[in-house]
Amino acid sequence: MGILSIQSHVVYGYVGNRAATFPLQRLGHEVYTINTVQFSNHTGYGKWRGEIFSPEHIAELAQGLADLGVLLECQAVLSGYLGKPEIGHEVLRIVQTCRQANPKLTYLCDPVMGDVGRGIFVDSQIPAFIKAHAVPQASILTPNHFEMELLVGHSIQSLEEARLACINLRSHSQQIIVITSFKREDAPPNILEMFLSTLEGCFLITTPYLDFPKPPNGTGDLFSALFLGHYLQQNDPVSALELSASSIYGILAFTFSQKLREMQIIKAQAELVQPKHKFKCQKLFN
Repeated sequence: MGILSIQSHVVYGYVGNRAATFPLQRLGHEVYTINTVQFSNHTGYGKWRGEIFSPEHIAELAQGLADLGVLLECQAVLSGYLGKPEIGHEVLRIVQTCRQANPKLTYLCDPVMGDVGRGIFVDSQIPAFIKAHAVPQASILTPNHFEMELLVGHSIQSLEEARLACINLRSHSQQIIVITSFKREDAPPNILEMFLSTLEGCFLITTPYLDFPKPPNGTGDLFSALFLGHYLQQNDPVSALELSASSIYGILAFTFSQKLREMQIIKAQAELVQPKHKFKCQKLFN
């Protein structure tokens, strides 16, 4: 069984498939990658070169995998940066094809749209597409705080508001939602939180905040990949969150110690499988 990862690719840096593929492989998963774009570097640098691929290009690659029988053997699909809505529709067609062969397929949708401070940085039609079409199909959603507010249409300032937002957004009872980089008004200083909503209740995990001069890009992409990889192995979202948060912190702590901008996924790869610091979830609501 393998994981099909459909998202952006950069030649330099670690975002999209560059942030997802190796970590998933390091966890022991077979990964098939389809790139929605190929850029020289991520857009956080302010300038880049490359192109957004067409929906026809995505469909052609998927059909090639189907011809080999690979597509129908996928255990999960992971999607991130889409580029434009037409690519999103093609991704969902691929998900539906995989689900016909494997009704238990897990689809993790990382609804990449924007972030606090940067605002929306994708095609203006992407948010409406994700809310109307991708969210209902997803088994797991991993929006950051800004994206979660965009999806529900209002601000989220407290744990209770996060709980209600997840309930209102959830399209089916089994859907798992993780709000990464969760920000609430009454949070203690110098921490980073993630909020998890499941059928069993809501959970919060906290890690120390690392004050980067310029935070590395791609942390959300890395988290989504790790969470999916651990969830497929553990079948437990709480355990998946604890393992993923611990690994993310370890990689970022090493990156911070080296005073580098790009996540040091390769040099700190031991953190992917055996993080030095282990963080636990706190249960909030039933």
